[in-house]
Amino acid sequence: MTHDGHHGIGLTQGTALYVAAVLGTGILLLPALAARAAGPGAIIAVGALAVISIPLASTFAALSTRYPDAGGVATFARRAFGPSAARVVSYWFYFGTPIGAPIAAIMTAQYVVAIVGGGRGTVIAIAAGLIVVPVAVTVFGVRFAGWVQLVLSAALMAILVLALAAAAPHTDPQNFTPVLPNGPAGVGGAISLYVWAFAGWEAVAGIAGEFARPRRDIPRATTLALVIVAIAYIAIQTVVVGVLGPRVGTTQAPLLDLVTIGLGPGWGLVVACVAVIVVVGVFNAYFAAFSKLGAAMGRDGDLPAWFGHGAERGGIARRGLLLSAAVMAVYFAIVAWIPDLQPVILVHTSIAAAIYGMGVASALVLLPRRSLGWWMSLLSCVLVLGLLVLAGANLVYPAIVAAAAIAAGAVAKVRRQRARDDRARRSPTRAA
Repeated sequence: MTHDGHHGIGLTQGTALYVAAVLGTGILLLPALAARAAGPGAIIAVGALAVISIPLASTFAALSTRYPDAGGVATFARRAFGPSAARVVSYWFYFGTPIGAPIAAIMTAQYVVAIVGGGRGTVIAIAAGLIVVPVAVTVFGVRFAGWVQLVLSAALMAILVLALAAAAPHTDPQNFTPVLPNGPAGVGGAISLYVWAFAGWEAVAGIAGEFARPRRDIPRATTLALVIVAIAYIAIQTVVVGVLGPRVGTTQAPLLDLVTIGLGPGWGLVVACVAVIVVVGVFNAYFAAFSKLGAAMGRDGDLPAWFGHGAERGGIARRGLLLSAAVMAVYFAIVAWIPDLQPVILVHTSIAAAIYGMGVASALVLLPRRSLGWWMSLLSCVLVLGLLVLAGANLVYPAIVAAAAIAAGAVAKVRRQRARDDRARRSPTRAA
């Protein structure tokens, strides 16, 4: 079933989904992790990622505007490099990035438990619930998720402004020196962590086909989301460094500490609300993208055709959502028992960097040469190469997923050839 343009998502819904996908759950823990890695240099890392995100966001906006499709980056790769590249990207996103779902849910659950009390079992139970609710929302389609996200994003911004404004007066200028306690390497480490925060443009490419007026609203939504996310992260990182200082090395819930310092211990519930809003919001955006990509993979032959239902604009891709939920359940069972999330975060960001690499390379082929989008994609290639270098040994995981995708493609090709041979053998018999 398809719908006309009036039934697509608009600028406000699209911006809300973009903000959710990019802002993400990083605000819950990353400011503390980055400050441990780089001290005040973490603020430089955030600024650097914000600058890097400009050409990246512009590149994906240009591609999404020209090729709004449920396949997202896989569609771009297919047009630029063929079906094998598309299959690899699809596998990276559909079977690789879901590892971020349990990480995000457990981060959030840790915040909630720090406030309401409980042990590891409570964390796991809350985390599981936080995944189930957005899955239920996405069952009703991307447009419904967009309206839900609009409300969630507005509430999140209001609460963040309150928390930061209350904590900022407690800033100690001495906490900003030395600027680079761990040298440039510390800033590089913080940048690698913050890729988690600024990843998301590759996800929202998959919902570009749901915009009622993609050529007008995708560039606008991208610009608004980029500005909002950059301001939010720079503000959060600056206040975390300035207020917490050396204490950032021991905190597990930096926003909770800021709210406690600024407003008192009775305001911990505010942080719990922030945590829940953030994770439900980011899952709304990502699950919508997962469901549409699963349908596109079924349509394009990268998954069984049964999953292709709902790939069209306005369609509700419940079958794609079902499979992505199953993938997340497997990852959840694994990640739930890993005590230190940082290595898993780096695995996730390496997959994001690999997807970005394929996306910006596709842009160089697809966008008109020497256009603004083409120049942005050229700059993005240089920046993404830097991210891939920073990812280092963590690129082993996307390499394994890519090998699985290529192997699956080879098996599918053999099966198709056998089916054609069988038809050819039967055909003369029928003719006789």
